[in-house]
Amino acid sequence: HLLLVVRLVVATILHGAFSATVYDVLEQNNLPRGLIPQGVTSYVLHPDGHLQVTLPGDCNFVVTVAGAQYKFRFGSTFVGLVKPGSISEVNGVRVQVKWALEGISQVDRCMV
Repeated sequence: HLLLVVRLVVATILHGAFSATVYDVLEQNNLPRGLIPQGVTSYVLHPDGHLQVTLPGDCNFVVTVAGAQYKFRFGSTFVGLVKPGSISEVNGVRVQVKWALEGISQVDRCMV
């Protein structure tokens, strides 16, 4: 019976590891779920923390901070290196600053 219990526990742990969403990956790394748009169709998280995310298509949305609006554009596929509290080596995400779209290379969580 002990062997059966151990197998069930291991199966439950493995199922939980494989059924996590990309939003769960963010939370596990102390990052807000809202960093990635809703509608992710798939993602791959490599053991070294490199993350590749696929959306159904390009995604644009506006964020207002202190009265200023920022337009973000996510490509249908974007990548980054996830570590606790940050995502670096970001590729495929841009933000509109005035009249130009600028690439984003890193996002850090600031504790205030």
